[in-house]
Amino acid sequence: MNVTATLSSKFQISIPKSIRDELHWEAGQEFVFIPKGNGALLMPVPELDELFGIAAGANADDYRDRSDRQ
Repeated sequence: MNVTATLSSKFQISIPKSIRDELHWEAGQEFVFIPKGNGALLMPVPELDELFGIAAGANADDYRDRSDRQ
């Protein structure tokens, strides 16, 4: 799907409705811009409850603490 948008004189871009609907993005949602080459990735910032359990089963045997740093 190729959809375009234009940067306004106030440096704002409206995200096309087809993209908002497909990705379930809502008004007021927070996003992060990640520079990538000549462009940027636009990613929604996850809610805290969405991160619960993300590291379940992670092996912490080789974990470095601040006291380990030189």
